[in-house]
Amino acid sequence: MDLAVSTQVSPEMEKRLAKIKLIALDLDGTTLTREGLTRRTKDTLEEAIEQGIDVVIATGRVFSALPEKIHKNKGLRRIITSNGAHITDAKSGEFIYSNYASAEAIVRVHEILAQTEYPIEVFTLGRAYIDRRVYDDLAANGSTYMSPKYVLRTRTPVDGIYDFLLEHKEKIENINIHFEFLDAKKRMWERLQELTGITVTSSFSHNLEIGGQTTSKATALEEICRQNEISMESVMAFGDSPNDIRMIQEAGIGVAMGNAEEDVKAAADLVTLTNEEEGVAYAIRTLLFGEKGGVKPAK
Repeated sequence: MDLAVSTQVSPEMEKRLAKIKLIALDLDGTTLTREGLTRRTKDTLEEAIEQGIDVVIATGRVFSALPEKIHKNKGLRRIITSNGAHITDAKSGEFIYSNYASAEAIVRVHEILAQTEYPIEVFTLGRAYIDRRVYDDLAANGSTYMSPKYVLRTRTPVDGIYDFLLEHKEKIENINIHFEFLDAKKRMWERLQELTGITVTSSFSHNLEIGGQTTSKATALEEICRQNEISMESVMAFGDSPNDIRMIQEAGIGVAMGNAEEDVKAAADLVTLTNEEEGVAYAIRTLLFGEKGGVKPAK
């Protein structure tokens, strides 16, 4: 069902909406616009929390790369980061759940990646690291397939990223690989599928993300539901990319953004407006707050 076309839901959907006790939100391409977290979306999330609905961020970002405005959201208690490798206490920054790839799996991944020249980022202990040569090249020359400003602001440069990967193989949250050409991404995807002990997903067109065998946003969300003593039927999950699909499928109500990839939309129960139109706020206000027409899209 496309909420941009109609907000009239079926009686069966109304019953499912009445069960919602938790909202899970991807960030990039979902909750955030190009300008970040808008006032309307922030107010909507805080209002949901005031009404007794738990709000959980579920992002592929590492904890240190979270926008400052997310930390300022009143009532936010837990944040899923690195595609489910961590659940972090939003106030203290302490990890309350971890799900790493095995050291053996990381060694096998290293053997493949070390034969290539693709830029990689290593997420460990809540921070993201990148090879100093790549970092310096981005600073000097930019990139057509990476986001230089974001990378330079949120990544820590190290000498010898592949040695760094092996040194931290016991606590690897995520490995992010960037590709200039999509055919190279496809070949690497196929090669990584031959390995055991890992999951491979993606959050935008020119990257692959490697995590542990059971690492996913959905698995971490299931852990939060266990802590809250609720079922996944009580969850409304929002996302736009392949790393959101399982979370969307397993939630009681899965919502794809209007800008989501087609396979994400196919996995969802509902499609809302785009992230730039504040589709998260629109869906929450329309479906959970009962406002006719929700909120007006941002101008």
